[in-house]
Amino acid sequence: QVQLVESGGSRVQPGGSVRLACQVSGFTADDAIIGWFRQAPGKMREGVACMGSGDNGPQYGDSVKGRFTVSRDSFKNMVYLEMNGLKFEDTAVYYCARGRAQWRLRICSLGEFAYDHWGQGTQVTVSA
Repeated sequence: QVQLVESGGSRVQPGGSVRLACQVSGFTADDAIIGWFRQAPGKMREGVACMGSGDNGPQYGDSVKGRFTVSRDSFKNMVYLEMNGLKFEDTAVYYCARGRAQWRLRICSLGEFAYDHWGQGTQVTVSA
């Protein structure tokens, strides 16, 4: 059974850092595309970062480029989102998701359509 479970969400001051973790089960993180998305109150869900399968590199949304880093721990079967220089506008529920298997050899996408399994989300709040 495919499952993704996020953890690590917290409240942090502007300029601070948070590392989110996505524990996956039912598949191997190395062989799948994993995306990170976020949804703020009243806003559409937004793709922020993704990690391609195998040697395919990460992609980042323009709003987080240079501040967020996605990485993978193959041994633990986990994917991380390191978030630095956090801003008020980064406040949201953050989700990890698995990319559709038929596209796993492609460069990862930040579009929701490319993902078919989702975690339950973890809250990140940036406040003074």
